[in-house]
Amino acid sequence: MRLNAGNLSEAADRLTNPETLESKRRNIVYKNVLMVSIAGLALVLPALASDRDDDIGRIQKATKVFHEIMATPDKAIPRDLLEKARCVAIIPGEEKLAFIFGGNYGRGLATCRTASGWSAPMFVAVGGGSVGFQIGGSFTDVVMLFMNDHALQSLMGDKFKIGADATVAAGPVGRQAAAGTDLKLNAEILSYSRSKGVFAGVSVDGAVVQADHSGDKAMYGTEASHREILDGKVPVPPPARNLLTELAGYPVRR
Repeated sequence: MRLNAGNLSEAADRLTNPETLESKRRNIVYKNVLMVSIAGLALVLPALASDRDDDIGRIQKATKVFHEIMATPDKAIPRDLLEKARCVAIIPGEEKLAFIFGGNYGRGLATCRTASGWSAPMFVAVGGGSVGFQIGGSFTDVVMLFMNDHALQSLMGDKFKIGADATVAAGPVGRQAAAGTDLKLNAEILSYSRSKGVFAGVSVDGAVVQADHSGDKAMYGTEASHREILDGKVPVPPPARNLLTELAGYPVRR
């Protein structure tokens, strides 16, 4: 291409065009945010490391959260839904891990039904999406019911995104699931939260559930896989017995 006065003028116009300048600015901002996010992730992941005392504390908090929620049947998870759930995940608000770049990260556990009862807990971290584990000075507890095999399989992986890899809906509250909630009940995951003493169904669409391998290793002392834990092939640790006993009060219903 030959350069002439016309070409140079046209090139200058493009460089000074407001849309071109705005596009360049956005690219620079995006690259900066990406670099900061990567650096932040490097800070978050080491913080996920657990020891056995951390795991025991997490189990105790999850047990307390579940017991308090179910102690008031009129404002609790409907019994018939718990009896149909394949797995339950509990993320105590007090286990909020970090607040980095606008994202909340919480730690909790999940347990699934097996042929001989509920499995030993698998430890997880949850963050992103609309999940807020601390609002003002109040912690937010999150409970999720995994309602079918596809939702169960999501837990077996290292990481999955709620809403993308498994459908989610805010769960109904009360003694029984009302007939009018049939549409919600088609969701693979039903989610709830409790903040400032108020318990309600809330969508956690967009949240990411990630395996907490350090938690599993600290508790079980082996490289037990998620499948082995959730299939009931790993012995239940004594600190988890109270939670599993309470869950056993909701026998399977198909």
